[in-house]
Amino acid sequence: MGAKKQLADCSIQRILVRSTNWIGDAVMTTPALGAIRAQFPTAEIVLLATPLVAELFHHHPSVDRIIVYDKKASHAGFKGLLKLTAQLRKQKFDLAILLQNAIEAAIIAALAGIPRRAGYTTDGRRLLLNYPVPVTAKDKCLHHTEYYLKLLKSLGIAGGDNVLALNCSTDELGWAKSLTPDQAPIVINPGAAYGSAKRWFPERFAEVADALSEQYQAPILLTGGPGELEIGADIAAAMKTEPLNFIGKTSVREMMAIMSAGRLLITNDSGPMHVGAAFGIPIVAVFGPTDHTTTSPHSEKVKIVRKEFDCAPCLLRQCPIDHRCMLAIEAADVIAAAQELLS
Repeated sequence: MGAKKQLADCSIQRILVRSTNWIGDAVMTTPALGAIRAQFPTAEIVLLATPLVAELFHHHPSVDRIIVYDKKASHAGFKGLLKLTAQLRKQKFDLAILLQNAIEAAIIAALAGIPRRAGYTTDGRRLLLNYPVPVTAKDKCLHHTEYYLKLLKSLGIAGGDNVLALNCSTDELGWAKSLTPDQAPIVINPGAAYGSAKRWFPERFAEVADALSEQYQAPILLTGGPGELEIGADIAAAMKTEPLNFIGKTSVREMMAIMSAGRLLITNDSGPMHVGAAFGIPIVAVFGPTDHTTTSPHSEKVKIVRKEFDCAPCLLRQCPIDHRCMLAIEAADVIAAAQELLS
């Protein structure tokens, strides 16, 4: 009996999905989660995720329950791994779908005694999977959303609407709207967790923010993580108008709510960029060293701003030369893209 027929079997009542570890990647798995829900509408779908990623999936229609995998605390070290797998074993999962590519995900599923273990044959984990899906060179060129959906299609799992999806509660949405009650803000997300090469320049973000604030009489709201405080301070200092600076002051859930209430998002290639796409906010995305064909926002309301160079995309964390792919992007380029979306 083939994998397709077995995995579509209605006897599968409890599914463990191992999420990816980065916020942006996790958002891009949401169409895949929708497909799993469509294929197994009565099954309990349980997401295994890191603490940060777990925050994304509260109130999510395709996730019934979340198990937090905290490698820095309760699941630290080999003993912590055994503690987690013992916890999972007790829950008697019928199927594990490994969206994460790491061998650790397959080790956890095997030690947990999950009888059906499905995933890509990445990271040397072929022998730990009994529903393996090979990865081709062509697969690596797919947009990430399509990469995860192809895994499921190879297993006979299909359905859903192929759109990004995140949910906020009524209270969360009310809080975000209360920040700028008179008008939805233009949100600026100037950071990027992967490395400095992905970050456009604070003074240019400031120039764009001032121009759009003046033209559209819109408040400017800065968002980002605790590691981006200096960037936020530099933007605020360079602006003529005073922004609402929430960099380092919000949880993941609050950042999600801000994206849901925004009028426009201007951002580097980053996790919050994908969160914004999931909430349908128009996005101007600045791309330099990363590949927009595989990680651009999965949305129709997007303008990608980038410049062609032989060295880009290099996918490096820090630029080893002169950062030309970002230096070539002028404030006027981003302003024009924003005006087109706001028109």
